[in-house]
Order: sequence, then C-alpha cells, then structure tokens
Amino acid sequence: MSLSTLTMRPGILSWFYPSLLWKQPAADTVYLTFDDGPHPDITPWVLKQLAAYNAQATFFCVGDNVRKYPTVFEHIKAAGHTTGNHTHNHLNGWKTPDGAYLDNIAEADGYIGSPLFRPPYGRITYTQLNKIRKQYPGMKVVMWSLLTCDFDPELTPETCLDHTLKSIKPGDIVVFHDSEKAFPRLEVLLPAVLAYCKAKGWQMKAISL
Repeated sequence: MSLSTLTMRPGILSWFYPSLLWKQPAADTVYLTFDDGPHPDITPWVLKQLAAYNAQATFFCVGDNVRKYPTVFEHIKAAGHTTGNHTHNHLNGWKTPDGAYLDNIAEADGYIGSPLFRPPYGRITYTQLNKIRKQYPGMKVVMWSLLTCDFDPELTPETCLDHTLKSIKPGDIVVFHDSEKAFPRLEVLLPAVLAYCKAKGWQMKAISL
C-alpha cells in the first residue's frame, strides 16, 4: 500500500491551531516523540535503541499506562528523556465533553506531572484548549510536523520507512508510538531513522520542558 506524504504532515490542521507547537527552528536537530506508552516490553526496547545513538526523545504517556507500569516510566526519566501528558485514557477531544476531557488530563497529571501535553489523535477543540491554558498556565501543547504512520496496520514497515526518510528534515517534531499496535512497523522504522539522522550529522533531542 502506498502512502501520501500529505497524510504524514499536519496540513490544514496546523492552520487552525497556529499557536500550538508544530515544529522547532533548527539547522541540525530533529525532535523525536513517542505516544501511547509506557509499555512494559516495547518502551524498554525503544530506550535501548535511543541510547545506542545517544538520542533523546519525549514520551507522551497515557496516564493509566503510567499507573500500570511506573517502573518503566521512571526508567524513561532516568535516561534523561522528557515526558508529556497524553490524557489518562487516550481520549479523543472531538468526541469527549469538555469537563470529562479536562478531568482526564488532570487524572493523568497526577501520575505524569509534566508541562507538556499532546492531544490523542491530534483532536482537541478551541474550548478545551482555552480551558487547558487557564487550568495549567504555561502548559505547552505539542503537536508534530511528521507522522511516521507506524500506528497504521495496513502499511508495511518498508512503506513507513521509505516515506519517513524521504520527508524528515531538521526542525521536525516526529511521532512514533511505543505500543503493541505500532511495534511491527516501529521495530524496522526506529533503528533505521536513528541511523539515518546520525549519518546526516543531525542531533536528536527531546522537547524541552
């Protein structure tokens, strides 16, 4: 199956939410992020891959997964990576009442305690965004400039890799997923992307808190 790069870039979504962080100005740096963890097996594998390339990343964690796997979460932080809030139950903001959405973020915050937030699926309303900013002054809502599409089971690992390597450039905020659903593609994708970035001489950094 082929994949249009239009599905990997935020496109019109970034026009509607220009105040959110979509990319960072950088001449020689890419910003790696991982959503949906921590996972007891996959996240430690990711940490080993990152360590092999001296790469730092940001892990946007689901609060309930942090509750279930607190040791893995502590390993993420101990390795020098940053963490972010991805709601407690991976909620779609477009399908969730504002009160329930904010409560879910607050529940996750009790486990994660980060000033970074990424809405699952990239789905958030203006009202929810305004309420988050009021309840959490200074919270940085981080989106992305490049999806690897590792979450899509209809895509082959090779398809994800080909389009990621053709698209990635300095300043990109890149999204991977440390989840069981994504792992068949992530297992091929991540080592190759890390090697590619190193060969280009690019640094791989986390989003700063």
